[in-house]
Amino acid sequence: MPESRSRKKPEYTAPTTSRKPARVGSARWVAPAMVTFWVLGLAWIVVFYLAPDLKYLGELGNWNLAVGMGMIAIGFAISTKWE
Repeated sequence: MPESRSRKKPEYTAPTTSRKPARVGSARWVAPAMVTFWVLGLAWIVVFYLAPDLKYLGELGNWNLAVGMGMIAIGFAISTKWE
C-alpha cells in the first residue's frame, strides 16, 4: 500500500527586527506638575480668604476664586495624562 505525503509544516521563526520597547507609564513631570497646580490653587484661595486686603489680591477681588479654581482645573487637566 502506498504511503501518503507528509504534512509536516515548517517551524515558525519570529522576525528578527529590533524594536524599542513601548514606554510604560507617564512622563516624569506629570505627577509633580499636577500636584503643584492643585496645591498652588488651594493656597491661592486660602490666602485670599485669610488676608483679602493684600496688595495684589485686593485688586482682583472675587476673581481670586477664579484664579485659584483655574489652577486646580489645570491640575485636573494634567491628571488626564497620568498613567
